[in-house]
Amino acid sequence: MRHDEYLKHDATALAALVRDGEVSAAELLALARAQLARVQPATNAVLRELPALAEAQLARTWPSPPHEGAGAPAAALQGVPFLVKDSVLDVPGVPTSYGSRALARLSERFPPAEPAAALRRLLDAGAVVFGKTNMPELGLKGVSDSRVFGRVGNPWDPARTAGGSSGGSAAAVAAGVVPMAGGNDGGGSLRIPAACCGLFALKPSRGRISNAPGFGDVWFGACSEGVLSRSVRDSALALDILAGPEPGDPFVAAAPPEAAFAQLATRAPARLRVAFSAASPIGTEVHAEAPAAVLAAAALLRRLGHEVEEAAPAIDGRALARSFTHIYYGQVLATLRQAMALGARREEFEPLTLLAAELGRAIDAGTLTAELLAWNGYARPLAVFQQRYDVLLTPTLAAPPLLHGAGDPTPLAEAVLGLASRSGVVRALGRLGLIDGLIERITRENMAPVPFTQLANLTGVPAMSVPLHWTADGLPLGVQFVGRMGEDALLLQLATQLEQAQPWFMRLSPLAGAIAPAVLPARAMTQDVSS
Repeated sequence: MRHDEYLKHDATALAALVRDGEVSAAELLALARAQLARVQPATNAVLRELPALAEAQLARTWPSPPHEGAGAPAAALQGVPFLVKDSVLDVPGVPTSYGSRALARLSERFPPAEPAAALRRLLDAGAVVFGKTNMPELGLKGVSDSRVFGRVGNPWDPARTAGGSSGGSAAAVAAGVVPMAGGNDGGGSLRIPAACCGLFALKPSRGRISNAPGFGDVWFGACSEGVLSRSVRDSALALDILAGPEPGDPFVAAAPPEAAFAQLATRAPARLRVAFSAASPIGTEVHAEAPAAVLAAAALLRRLGHEVEEAAPAIDGRALARSFTHIYYGQVLATLRQAMALGARREEFEPLTLLAAELGRAIDAGTLTAELLAWNGYARPLAVFQQRYDVLLTPTLAAPPLLHGAGDPTPLAEAVLGLASRSGVVRALGRLGLIDGLIERITRENMAPVPFTQLANLTGVPAMSVPLHWTADGLPLGVQFVGRMGEDALLLQLATQLEQAQPWFMRLSPLAGAIAPAVLPARAMTQDVSS
């Protein structure tokens, strides 16, 4: 098989070819590795290769039984090359870096002893996992710009971000390395890079996919595992493979599917009531391309027979953003404390991470608890809104993919940030009652490019980014659909209908084809792929 033929097949089709003996898993892996070697200088998508794990998969005997209760058939991904984000999906004996110098070093000393349940399920389905993808430190940004592993380049334009925090996975799929890759989404980290890279991504309902055994929940249940893909049916198949509880899970999805998601996704949705809004929920500026994408999607929905009107839930977007960032800062502080207890050094973390931890230190326990309790105040009005509307349509991003460094602090600003995080200035502001204003300002500035995605995380409902729009400059800019709790299948049905009406599978980035890739600036390439 040639690489151009490889690109014409999604993961579902490639697995069928392997099962039928028309191509071997080793041949597919060789194609994926060769494409990675070609595009890595431009994308910096992968930070660690996993040759031993891949070879062990090639040596397994198939079919292998799926995990109990799975909707996917045995060996559903047999022989399909696959990449995982270097965060929650632990690989036994292999460091998990979370894009961080400190955590990479600690994980070298204390590597994971057992696989994440989601990784085990992928391996049992036959996926050939051969590498870990790049991400920002601790997954804290909507861009992937780890200082130790370098920036991730967008395959549509390597001078721009691939999004974050699952940016490396998105870049690898959009560059034609793999048809599908793993990621997770705690504030938009699947949907944001999908929108940047012209891919499809579904954040499942809370409790649909287990985070066992390393975590009960991630970010109090705001974060879900998932995949980025080029086809809706691949994402539906991945959900069949990954879905299902593990013993001790704190959240279990209340509505198990009546059939396999891959089967349900093929059914045409009923006539849906769709609300749309392109206004930033935090009142920040939205680039003209974002509402253009929403209006075009609304027009397509009308042509497909759906009822569409402009409306938005009665939710205070600024309050929701504040709740999100308070939890975010508290989680960062907890992570740094755990890491330092194991021997991490303060100077190993990036300045913005240290500032986030200091903000977390300045938030008292009562405030943090109040912001957690506020989540119910967003979930209920959304549920009331969803009694009238089946789906909410919004932009995924407030603007097309940003140029690298667009949001970076200046050297002077970084020096000020470092001074503040070291000297206790933030805590002093807290004692003076000025911390709320500081957090409000930082929240507004940091979330301005991505104000639409956090609603689904705090409320736990499913949401997806669908690649329906490209800008006048040829850049992808996905639109977001938010569904009701547990109605992941309905979103997949709608996505399949949209995919059939306006296909995107063969709308490939320049890097996916034979065009010679550009190379990221040397300063961004701080680490090569390692084995």
